[in-house]
Amino acid sequence: MSNLSLRLPDSLHRKIRQLAQQDDISINQFIATAVAEKAAALLTVEYLAERGRRADPQLVDRILSRVPDVPPDPGDELSLRRQPHPRLRPSKARRRSGKKPTKRERLRG
Repeated sequence: MSNLSLRLPDSLHRKIRQLAQQDDISINQFIATAVAEKAAALLTVEYLAERGRRADPQLVDRILSRVPDVPPDPGDELSLRRQPHPRLRPSKARRRSGKKPTKRERLRG
């Protein structure tokens, strides 16, 4: 185990104390859990990005070609305000080319 000196604003310290008391845990346990959750989230993003880099685009296209081209069920529509992550957008060259987007690109948003 390691010791760590941590400086927090008084308002945040009070809020953490309240939340820890509500969960019947120590402030130390609350902070350790919060740090573990954040680390897990960041590591998951890294893992998924690495898996995405190893993906075979031709295989993905073959799999997506099996998906029927039908409208989504009610409630499953994509929000018009939602913008896809930049890595998921088609390349600028493809967007400018005027080509019809592939099914994969349409599914991505």
